[in-house]
Amino acid sequence: MTKGNPMRKNFIAAAIAALCLAGCGGETHDDHAKTGATAEKSDAHDKEDLIKLSAEEMKRSNVRSEAIEEATLSGELTLTANVQANQDALAHIAPRAPGRIVAVYAALGANVKAGQPLALLDSLEVGEAHSAYLQAASEAKLAAAAFERAEKLHAEQVMPTKDWQRARFENEKARAQLAAATDKLRLLGVTPHGDRAASTFPVSAPISGTVTEKHAVLGELAKPDASLFTVINLSTLWISANVSEKDLSIVRVGAAAKVSVAAWPGQTFAGKVTYVGATVDKETRTVRVRIEVPNSDGRLKPDMFATAVLPTGSTTKALTLPESAVTLLQGLPTVFVEEGAGFEARPVELGDRAGGRVTVKSGLKTGELVVVDGVYALKARALKSQIGSGHGH
Repeated sequence: MTKGNPMRKNFIAAAIAALCLAGCGGETHDDHAKTGATAEKSDAHDKEDLIKLSAEEMKRSNVRSEAIEEATLSGELTLTANVQANQDALAHIAPRAPGRIVAVYAALGANVKAGQPLALLDSLEVGEAHSAYLQAASEAKLAAAAFERAEKLHAEQVMPTKDWQRARFENEKARAQLAAATDKLRLLGVTPHGDRAASTFPVSAPISGTVTEKHAVLGELAKPDASLFTVINLSTLWISANVSEKDLSIVRVGAAAKVSVAAWPGQTFAGKVTYVGATVDKETRTVRVRIEVPNSDGRLKPDMFATAVLPTGSTTKALTLPESAVTLLQGLPTVFVEEGAGFEARPVELGDRAGGRVTVKSGLKTGELVVVDGVYALKARALKSQIGSGHGH
């Protein structure tokens, strides 16, 4: 077997090395090309993600941006609460004697005055008591006249002392019987009237307020153990909340409080703490707190859910936004940040809300321009872009 030519072997080795270098060099060039294309594509994509409106659309939608800055905020304790009726201004109204309902004067939701009749009842017990009163009144009148005559005759020494004493005794007895008959009617809630026995009597409101419950039905039998009406004076309401054991030192009777409800967004109702519970709930480790709030305009309703805010006395710095600047996109709180020629939809993490503003925990930096008016026009454009992108895929 003959040996190979050394020059031929060297040539083949050099060719293989050149091919390897060429292969490696080509791959590096392609990678750079791909990286550059990806960067260009990413920049283009970022620009496409910006929401753009024409000058006319901006004007029509009243789009306005505001630079956000840090603000010094007073420390606050926010509590979940609910609105309750003032138990000191509530009355469950029932008759003092059983009777058939013959008239109903008050409707559900009616505003009534103290002493105003709400219904009329016809009662056998009241009729008997009224008859007894009229009889006692008649006997008292006769006994008084007899005693008056006896006084004159005794003074003229015509009537013996024992007869005068008998007349005085009968007069005092008749007066006592009349007083007892009068008290019986009063206890039944009836005022004596007329010279004929009456079995009907009114059921009246003991306080001024609003009829919040009505169970009086014409023709039904009303009993003393069943309420016919509930009247509540809604001019002052109670806000009930539970305070965690660790926050109890913040709360004190007389402290100012602010209350808000979903029915009146952006508005607060001023009140003050009137009661702090004396015991801690074993299950929840909380203490019941009551806030009293004036409600002369009637906007607050019993059983509404509410948020109560109590000052803590401390201060902090935080970024804040008007609540109108925040909207929901894909279930996340989102704001629109002005970026060059467009707007970026940016998710944010929110904190406490107070006075129409909300604190921002993350997602924004001081000085960034955030859209505070015209948010819904940008949201509509963002949703439209999302739908179009979905169809493209």
